[in-house]
Amino acid sequence: MGIELKFLAWAIVLGFVQLLVADLLVTRQRGLAWNTGPRDSSPPVSGVAGRSERAFRNFLETFPFFAAAVLAVTVAGRTGDHSALGVQLYFWARVVYVPLYMGAVRYLRSLAWVVAMAGLAMVLVPLLR
Repeated sequence: MGIELKFLAWAIVLGFVQLLVADLLVTRQRGLAWNTGPRDSSPPVSGVAGRSERAFRNFLETFPFFAAAVLAVTVAGRTGDHSALGVQLYFWARVVYVPLYMGAVRYLRSLAWVVAMAGLAMVLVPLLR
């Protein structure tokens, strides 16, 4: 298995961890009764719980593109140094993004997002040549 698929698997793990952390923090704020109930209404969350939930939603916005790019470059047999570096940039920038977002760190959080998107673009480049 190539490095691209390994980092795709680790990105899935990262998404799963983000989901669990966000759900834990939101449940802590809204309460167990809300979590186990029908959730007909959801009071807003704030602070680190809200930021954690938004960081996870941001992951969900980029991950499908990342997964599709990794699968496409792998199936097409176009993997190489470019895509290998790209998946690593995407993954590690997304790892860094989470605590930066949860800690409300401006600018560096946005920089991490840009690096992740650059990594995603690097995975796509071999497919567009």
